[in-house]
Amino acid sequence: MLHRMALRVLPSLSLAVTEETVRKKKRIVMVVPGLVAFGVYRLVKHLVPIADPLVLLTVSSLVATVTSVLAYRIGRSVPWSVIVREDGARLLSWIAGWIGAVYGIQLSLLVLTLLWIMNYDYLQHPDGPAMMAIIISCTAVARDAFEIGHVRKLSLLGRPFLTFPDGEQLRALVQRRAGQLGPWVVVGLGMGAGASLSGIGIADVQGAALAQLLSVTVSGGGLALCAYFGGLYPSLSWVHTLRQTAPSELLKYWWWPGMAFASTYYLVTMGLLLFVVRQPTMTPGSAAVMGALVTALMGVYGYYLGDRRHVEDGQAPQLSNGMLRCPFVMGILGKTVRAEEMVLGKTGTKG
Repeated sequence: MLHRMALRVLPSLSLAVTEETVRKKKRIVMVVPGLVAFGVYRLVKHLVPIADPLVLLTVSSLVATVTSVLAYRIGRSVPWSVIVREDGARLLSWIAGWIGAVYGIQLSLLVLTLLWIMNYDYLQHPDGPAMMAIIISCTAVARDAFEIGHVRKLSLLGRPFLTFPDGEQLRALVQRRAGQLGPWVVVGLGMGAGASLSGIGIADVQGAALAQLLSVTVSGGGLALCAYFGGLYPSLSWVHTLRQTAPSELLKYWWWPGMAFASTYYLVTMGLLLFVVRQPTMTPGSAAVMGALVTALMGVYGYYLGDRRHVEDGQAPQLSNGMLRCPFVMGILGKTVRAEEMVLGKTGTKG
C-alpha cells in the first residue's frame, strides 16, 4: 500500500490526483466497478463455495485485477494500443499484479478482519462479509489504479514527477541508505513486538486482538512520524525537527499516514492468520511477530516518504514551505493545475 501513501503525502502526486475535475471522474470510476462487483458477487455465490476464504480471496483478486487494468486505462485516456506501446509489459504487469491482484487480497483481508473484531465473523456468517470484501476492495483498487493512470498520463504529456508510486525509489533507497534505515528497522522490531503483547491479559479473543491493534497502531504511527522527519531533514536530528514542528502538524502525520496504515497492515496480517492459515486466535508469539514486522515496515516507509519529500522540496521552490508541509489541504492549488493540464493536453495533441 506504499503507492497509496505516496499519492497523498508527496505534493506533486497529491496535486495531480486531487484536482476537482479529476475527483469528479474518479467518483464515477469508483461507483461503477462497485456496482459491477456486487453483481459478480451475486453470481459467483451460486457457482463457487464463497464461504471458503481461499475461494473468496481468489474471486476478489480476479475482480480487482480486471478492475485495476480498466481503471488504469480510464486514467490514461488513450487507446490500448498506445498504452501497450508507451507503458510496456513491466508497468502493466505491476498494475494488474500488484495494484490489482495483491492489493485486492490485502483489502479483502482488511475488511474480513475488521468485521471479525466487531464480532461479525466471516467464517460463521459468510454472505455479508464476503460481499463487503469484494465490493470495498474493488472500489479502492479502481480509485488507485485510476489515479496512477492519471499520473502516468501527465508525465507523458511533459509534467515532471520525481517519484512514480511503483516502489522503485524505495528499492534504490534501501540499497543506498541501508545504514540509515537499519536503526529504524531495529527500533521498529522491538517496539512492535512489545506493543503487540498488550492483549495478553484479556480473555476475550476479539478484545485481545483490539488491544493489540490499538497498541501497534499507536507505536507504528509514532515511529513512522519520527522516521519521516529523519528522511525529510537528513542533516538534522529528527528529535530537533520534532520539537520545532507545530503539534497540529505532528498529529496530522501521526494519524495519516502513520496510524492509519499501521492499523491497516496489522489487520491484513491478522487476516492472513485467521482466514488463510486458519489460526483461531492470536497467540502471543504470532502477535509479537506481526507487530514487529508491521512497526518496522512503517519505520522504513516513513523514512522513504520523508526522503522523497526532501527531494521534491529541493526541486520545487515555487511551492511555499508551509504548503509543502500540508500535502492534504492543497485543494486551493488545484485551480492553477487545471490550466496547466489543459496546456499540456493541447501540446500533447499537437505533438
